[in-house]
Amino acid sequence: MITLFNVWHYTVFGIILLIFIGGIAVAFKDENSKIRVQIIFTTFLITTVMAGFSLFVVDKYTKKAKLYKLENKRNLSTEQIMYSGLVRNEGNYEIGEVTFEIKLVNRGHASGNVKAGSFFKPSGFFDFFSGESMSGKSKPQQITHEFVVAKNLKPGESREFRVYFDYPPYFRGVAHFSKIYAH
Repeated sequence: MITLFNVWHYTVFGIILLIFIGGIAVAFKDENSKIRVQIIFTTFLITTVMAGFSLFVVDKYTKKAKLYKLENKRNLSTEQIMYSGLVRNEGNYEIGEVTFEIKLVNRGHASGNVKAGSFFKPSGFFDFFSGESMSGKSKPQQITHEFVVAKNLKPGESREFRVYFDYPPYFRGVAHFSKIYAH
């Protein structure tokens, strides 16, 4: 996973570093040496969690990508489906990697109507012991694929993409759900 840092990442990491240094200073000012190790460990643990959490929060609000002109075409001779489109960086900062996720749900299954990409796949407790769930007799009714469609996307820049994958021949009617993630 390629993640490019911007000014906000460095600002947040600087603040977290100051909190860590402050915690270490408090630990060494304490005269009780038994508590000193616990304060240092707690400070380290808290600042590590804050750094990990802030990485995702800053990425969410500074790296914005949108999907345009999404089309799909099915090639019957090779049993593949092709998705093409355009991904654009709508934010003010460079995006390291844009991932395109496509979920196909079989509407020809007993469920009939599929909404919002949710699909319940029942499984029985005794199927695990009988080996029926792992024997390959049941075919998946939902398939998800992820593709990296752009790398190092500058602000305002667009890139076209085209991805292929095998189409399940037993799908009758398909609901398509697509998302993009900017990292």
